[in-house]
Amino acid sequence: MLTSETKIRVRYGETDQMGYVYYGNYPLYYEVARTDMIRKIGWTYKEMEKNGIMMPVLTLNVKYIRPAYYDDELTIKVSVKNLPKIRMDFEYEVYNSDNELINKGDTTLVFVDMKTGKPTEPPQNFQEKIKPFFS
Repeated sequence: MLTSETKIRVRYGETDQMGYVYYGNYPLYYEVARTDMIRKIGWTYKEMEKNGIMMPVLTLNVKYIRPAYYDDELTIKVSVKNLPKIRMDFEYEVYNSDNELINKGDTTLVFVDMKTGKPTEPPQNFQEKIKPFFS
């Protein structure tokens, strides 16, 4: 299993009139954590695209448990439990500075060949980087 943690400080512009983090920002936090995870294993989305592969989101699920506020430091834990094939499933947990779970969600991304627009296997280089986490 591949896991990673990323910290984010809530900016004022990410809050709504009630002072809560606007609900639509959580998927953006997921993306930051997901991108950071990929970078930590020695790969980037930019490299993926250089290899002719894009990774659009197929599904997104979010569960709001309690609010986050301006200037809170959030920890986003992201995990991948299964070796990706054509799809890659991510699970997210967002914690506040008191280590309380405030949000959780999941996304499924699909490896798509940029020339054909069809689902495909991930690039070989990416597979080599991620495989050790699942053996």
